Amino acid sequence: MLLAHDTEASLQAAVDLVNSAEDPDTLTEVAEVDEWYSRHGYTGRRDRDDAELAALRALRPVLRELLTAGRDRAAGLVNAMLADARAMPQLVRHDEIDWHLHAVSPDEPLVSRVLVETAMAMADLVRGDEMSRLAICADVTCDGIVLDLTRNRSRRFCSTTCANRNAVAAYRARRKVTS
Repeated sequence: MLLAHDTEASLQAAVDLVNSAEDPDTLTEVAEVDEWYSRHGYTGRRDRDDAELAALRALRPVLRELLTAGRDRAAGLVNAMLADARAMPQLVRHDEIDWHLHAVSPDEPLVSRVLVETAMAMADLVRGDEMSRLAICADVTCDGIVLDLTRNRSRRFCSTTCANRNAVAAYRARRKVTS
């Protein structure tokens, strides 16, 4: 299934936000929120204060629960999140981005917009039975979330760091056997 651009972008932003809680925590300052906001192309209201930072940090376990839930549980979480936010999906076009869905006003707090956009993206995964696109990193020392957007569903690691660590370990194990 081909996912819409806004679905992929929302999922990537959510995974990045959740994985920022992995050691070392990479979301500890407002400047890091600025960088995350910019990297993922968010638009709309930004408070740029410690309260917004704290709200995003508190959102990480909520999104982790959603992104790691089974299909039926995810559907229930999505429905609750969208109802709580009184989401009203609408097609919008702005900046360089063609028509896509927004479900809350750009004046809503950033944490509300992130939650609703992630819920909307997860709704697409649930409807398309594409939950296998999300997994936990195959590195046994990591709990990061993997978003696999590859055609053949081959992504196993949340980052190149984890992939490289496992490749080196496998190489060393092979070398040890042949020595």
